[in-house]
Amino acid sequence: MDFKEQIKPFFWVDHEASASVCLDVGSYKNEIFEARASEGFEGNGYDWGSLAAVFLKEKLSELEGVVGFDPEASMFCAYSGKREALTKFILEFKAMCEDDDLIKDLFSHAELD
Repeated sequence: MDFKEQIKPFFWVDHEASASVCLDVGSYKNEIFEARASEGFEGNGYDWGSLAAVFLKEKLSELEGVVGFDPEASMFCAYSGKREALTKFILEFKAMCEDDDLIKDLFSHAELD
């Protein structure tokens, strides 16, 4: 399976001196966010950013400060000037998203942005 297929529904965007990986929110893993809707989580880009920040801190702390987040209401976006670091982040983040127990556990540590 090639890289772009492996990270779907996230998608990679190359820039001149950096790269980003994005997700149009609203159709992937909504049930995770619905479980905490009473706390104000909506599954928007900011909520994905909160989840990604917890993931980075707890699972890939060596990439803190190397991979950054720039979410919007309708889109999650992670970026880095180091493509290798962003590749490592998105491959491991996507794998975590596919593990329902792990994503629920990490999301329990997330706070509203």
